[in-house]
Amino acid sequence: MRLERRLAPSPTALALASVGAVVFTLAVAGLLVAIAGAPVGRTYALLLAGGFGSVFAWSETLTRAVPLILTGLAAAVAFRARLFNIGAEGQLYLGALAAVAVGGLHDGSGLAWPVWLWLPATLVAAALAGAALLLGPTFLKARLGVDEVVTTLLLNFIVLLFVGAMLDGPMKDPTSMGWPQSVAVAPELELARPIEGTRVHTGLLLAVALAAVVAVVMRATTLGFAIRAVGANARGAAFAGVPVTRTLVFTALLSGGLAGLAGGVEVLGRASYVTLDMSPGYGYSGIVIAMLAGLHPLGVLAAAVFVAGVLVGADSMSRAIGVPTYLADVIVATSLLSVLVAALFASHRVRLR
Repeated sequence: MRLERRLAPSPTALALASVGAVVFTLAVAGLLVAIAGAPVGRTYALLLAGGFGSVFAWSETLTRAVPLILTGLAAAVAFRARLFNIGAEGQLYLGALAAVAVGGLHDGSGLAWPVWLWLPATLVAAALAGAALLLGPTFLKARLGVDEVVTTLLLNFIVLLFVGAMLDGPMKDPTSMGWPQSVAVAPELELARPIEGTRVHTGLLLAVALAAVVAVVMRATTLGFAIRAVGANARGAAFAGVPVTRTLVFTALLSGGLAGLAGGVEVLGRASYVTLDMSPGYGYSGIVIAMLAGLHPLGVLAAAVFVAGVLVGADSMSRAIGVPTYLADVIVATSLLSVLVAALFASHRVRLR
């Protein structure tokens, strides 16, 4: 038995593969709900209503989606060049710390800059911090062949330890009653909330705009072509004259910058300060979102909203009928595996001999 690639997978096969993946995911999650003794139909209804059933539910879903869009874009860009960035979580935290370093109220006061300069500088600092963190593993991969999966993954833990040291040291909030958190950012730097009574902030517009920009870069620029060429075949791209190392460096700057920006936007838009539990795994979830989107930047928008809705809906569903919120993790993880397997069988046929 072997797998043989189809010359041109039909759109019908790809559509049926996606539908089959969704049905399989719902079946697996429904089985777990039934084992837990809860009504499957009501569980799904509460999950859907909790994430999308009201203005408040939508506002929470969109708020949760902002960092997921940015980390999803970070993973999508890097994976397209076969630079497997597993370190978006660490890049997010380092970006958040950099945002507080530039925009925080240290010793009760911040920088005496006008807001029109201070706010962009804070976001740029966050992006540069994330980009710088990914440059090291990228150079190790390009020059020495070191596996970037290992280096970026381990850097996550190093960054968290560094952030913890900073929150207990020079960046500690003196009014936090011993709780490890940073000083707050200046109030004038907090992102506007256009919908009164909700936590939706203008970081959502920034994330959507960046998704559109990344889509254009990937499809209509020389850099995007180089990234796709290196991802398809690095040796072939080098033979054709594509500068592989330089392309990987630019990819790292873009991917790490997006992940670091996710941390900066999360601080300025929602949290106002950095804590060690600020992110419930946004960096790792970004990998799932990128794969669900097929590494397409605009697909990341829909995938991020889906994952955010499942996570938000699981919270309200759990309070209503007592099903653990871990059901959301099962749905997200199973949907990823299902989509990958379905895409494999849509693009390949099974030969018995």
